[in-house]
Amino acid sequence: MALSNQLLEKLACPKCKGKLNYLEVENQLLCESCRLSYRITDDIPVLLIDEAEKYE
Repeated sequence: MALSNQLLEKLACPKCKGKLNYLEVENQLLCESCRLSYRITDDIPVLLIDEAEKYE
């Protein structure tokens, strides 16, 4: 299930407070500023810096 635009507008990267973009195919949120991706599990974004992955 895709994230709603309302929710996406309110979310921010926990590391740099940058805007997050939803990557539908990967089902992840990507921070363009610090290039970290956050997984989405059971339609819940996991916004934990320790669990983020560097996005190439």
